Amino acid sequence: MKHNQVVIYLVGFLFSIPLAITSYVNSSFLESYMSKYYVGLVYVLASIIAIWGLAQMPRILSRLGNRLTTLLFSSIGLCALLLLAFGTEAYQAILGIILYFIATDLIIASMDIFVEDISKNGNVGKFRGLYLMVINLSWVIAQMFSGEIIEQTSFRGIYFVSACFIFLVSIIFVLFLRKFKDPKYIKVPIRKTIKAFLKNRNLSKIYLINLLLKFFFAWMVIYTPIYLHEYIGFGWENIGLIFTIMLIPFVLVDYPLGRLSDRIGERSLLITGFLITIISTLVIPFISSPTVWLWALVLFGTRVGAATIEVMAESYFFKAVSEKNPDEISFFRNTYPLSFVIGPLVATPTLLLVPSFKYLFFVLGVITLFGLYLSLRLKDIK
Repeated sequence: MKHNQVVIYLVGFLFSIPLAITSYVNSSFLESYMSKYYVGLVYVLASIIAIWGLAQMPRILSRLGNRLTTLLFSSIGLCALLLLAFGTEAYQAILGIILYFIATDLIIASMDIFVEDISKNGNVGKFRGLYLMVINLSWVIAQMFSGEIIEQTSFRGIYFVSACFIFLVSIIFVLFLRKFKDPKYIKVPIRKTIKAFLKNRNLSKIYLINLLLKFFFAWMVIYTPIYLHEYIGFGWENIGLIFTIMLIPFVLVDYPLGRLSDRIGERSLLITGFLITIISTLVIPFISSPTVWLWALVLFGTRVGAATIEVMAESYFFKAVSEKNPDEISFFRNTYPLSFVIGPLVATPTLLLVPSFKYLFFVLGVITLFGLYLSLRLKDIK
């Protein structure tokens, strides 16, 4: 069990490096091939396919097992990154982003099953918090050198470095976790899964809370780099520094708050997280100065709140479900691709209606208020 735990945490760390260094540049990369007003539509298409893929996960897991399933999707992700690194045509860039987005979504769902297995004997908040701390540490480290890579090699260098990390992940799944025992995956019709969520009001609320959080991330991932680069005037090295500082809360709070949630529950911490996120996001449009420390401080505040919400949502949900029910896990994980459908579909017309790009963050702050309302009505799991 301890051997599996170390391997899973290592895979989570290595897999998150390419995810981190590409997430904040994908939209800017696509913008070199199309208008920024339509970049979000590529995410919409990729997300729709990813949602369909997540719905097929129980069938794939039953046939291949979780280890081979993760190896399959990491191989697809590797091919997508190589296409992005060496392709020169617009269709290659779009295809590469779509395939990479789908592969990473499905890998995340597969990794959940590994983590759920090692935490099934209790202390879910502790194990989830530690796992989130490990993968978010890689996000912080990745941002330290992502800006420098872009400055020295352009976006293609980012995708080549990412391909190297995904290759390492694939090798680990070839060599290790061969003795992982898959649970008996129970295939439940999607309608029944949805009914189960609707019937359990607290499960529905935590799903919506997670969806709002992922909506927040999607909005920020797509539009913050464009805003900082084109409108505020930061170079990529400064943006990399800002994002490094911004992501530090995910390393600092995940593990201690995960352990704390095992004692006091998640509700009060969710409320606190949403309050911090909402206030910090609403401050963004008032800042026009290209001052690194000021932007780093404000975005740091948004992520203190977001990190708190993330670990509480994860802890709450995985206290309520088992790894034997991949349908429920996949449905919970569809919040990420679903947010990349909803986010651009809301933001694209908003961009055409508001007088300035900065008003996107006002809209985001107002939408996030709904998460505070849901948290106030949530009941802790005893």
